[in-house]
Order: sequence, then C-alpha cells, then structure tokens
Amino acid sequence: MQMTLIKNLRNVCIIMLLFLCKTQAQQDPQYTQYMYNMNVVNPAYTTNELGMLNFGTLYRTQWENAVGAPKTLTFFAHTALSEKIEMGTSIIADDIGDGSLKENNIYVDFAYILKIDEQSNLSLGLKGGITTFETNFNGFRFPEIQDDPAFNENLNNTFPNIGLGAFYSRDKFYAGLSIPNLLTSKHLENRDGITRIGAEAIHLFGMVGYVFDVNPNLKLKPSILTKMVTGTPITADFSFNALFNNRFEAGVSYRLEDSVNAMFNISVVPALRIGYAYDYTLSNLGSFSNGSHEIFVLFDLDLWGLKKGYDKSPRFY
Repeated sequence: MQMTLIKNLRNVCIIMLLFLCKTQAQQDPQYTQYMYNMNVVNPAYTTNELGMLNFGTLYRTQWENAVGAPKTLTFFAHTALSEKIEMGTSIIADDIGDGSLKENNIYVDFAYILKIDEQSNLSLGLKGGITTFETNFNGFRFPEIQDDPAFNENLNNTFPNIGLGAFYSRDKFYAGLSIPNLLTSKHLENRDGITRIGAEAIHLFGMVGYVFDVNPNLKLKPSILTKMVTGTPITADFSFNALFNNRFEAGVSYRLEDSVNAMFNISVVPALRIGYAYDYTLSNLGSFSNGSHEIFVLFDLDLWGLKKGYDKSPRFY
C-alpha cells in the first residue's frame, strides 16, 4: 500500500512538472552558457573563421533532484565554407519526466554573410529540420480515482520545422534576433475537448554582447539573451564574464525572476575547452531541487592549418 502511494505521488509530481514545463513555454531547452552554442539559438550565427570546424556537446540537468526534472543533451557543429557562407548542425535531445516525454530536434543551419564595411558583417540565417515527440504514460494509473483520459494513449509524432535569424557582428560587438521554430506544430492533440499538455509555441530570441579589452591579459564580456513567447513573461539572462590570458573564463549571470548562476571554463589545449555552470533557483521550484547543472566540451579543428584557435569570434573573443 505504501509503495503504491509513493508511486502515485511520484506520478502526480511528474504530471505537474510536464504541465509546468509546457504551460510556461519551456519547449525550447534553456541554456546558461548559451554563448558557447550560439548556432543552436540563432541560425545566422557566424564565426568568420574560414577553415575552422567548431563542434561540441552540452549536457544540462534542470532542477536537480526534483522528480522527473528535465534533462537536455545537445550536440552542435559549425564551420565557414567560404567568406560568405557558413553552415552548422545541431541535435537536441530533451527528456522530461524520466522518459514520460521525449523530444528530439535535428537541424541544419545555413547563414549568408553580407559585408557592411571592413569591420562589420550582417548575416541572415535559415534553420531546417525535424522534431520527434514521444510520450510514455504507461503506469500512470490511479485506482482511487477515474483514469485521466489525457494520459490513456501514448503518442509518437514526427514533424518538420524551420527557423530563421539575423546576426550582426563587428570587432568587439554582436547582436542578433532569431526564431528557431517558426511552425506552431501541435505536439499533443485536442480530442473530445481534452487538451494534452500543449503545443509548440513560437520563441523570439534577442541577443547582444560586447568585449572590453582591459589589458592584453584581461577581457570583460557582458551579454544579454532575451526570450519572448506570446502569453508568458519575458525571460532575460544578464551575463558578465571575464577572460584571463585567453585561457580561463569565469562569470556570473542572472535569469529574470528565476535564478542566479555561476559559470567557468578553461582552454585545456588550444583545440579543447571545457566548462561548467551552476544555477541557483530563486523561484518556488528551489524548495524542491538543488539547482541546475550544465557542462560542455568544445573542440576547434583547424581544417586548413590557417589559424591557432578562435580569437576573434563573438563567442571567444
């Protein structure tokens, strides 16, 4: 009896978390270290480093120790094919509710660069791919009450999606706007008046950043990322990083009414950088979790032997 009660309570927690994540427009995964996988957020992101292949992976656990908390694994790659064309790809695997809801996104990005002057570029980007959406509500049964018909049937859907963006960059400044998902595909259908969790909402991202060269060994890198979704409050990340000797970077950020965050990363060798971030939750979810953790590993491959790593990219400056 006690085990059944515990299992039912766990299922209730997972269901509440599923509704929370969807009704608060959290379909698009959240990143604290967004500046290190920028092409996932904006397909127009460019590095202006011909011959360099940048790729990496990022893993995030949201609201650690909360029952059914979201977990996101991201792979991304980006390279410049010419002075005017850059391309990238990304794979995002999102798991909410310990397998109860899985969403996978596979995208290819294309960016075309318009040269404004000797120091400034404006790039326009297009993102295309597919999204797979799968639910597993097996075991979500409550003998004491009538079964919820919204959870009686598992779903397995695949649908296309496209996105677009614009990205402006110059020597020490960048700014961009993007909509990674333009199609409002319904993940969970409305049948017989029953709404199943939610539908994909359009997310509008805005980003801006600048680099201050304090001295040859110290650079300060403030940046802002905003996310706007119809019917929900604006989300904004205010970040401030310091880069020492072009090798070690540490910073803090504040996510509006959600969390305060600390992050650091280090260039182990010129072609390899690893980083970690911790989010301390300020919302009510902080009472049920130990914050969020995020780690990434980045590789820079000089395919043509022209460079010694990213020194001028808006991500790495």
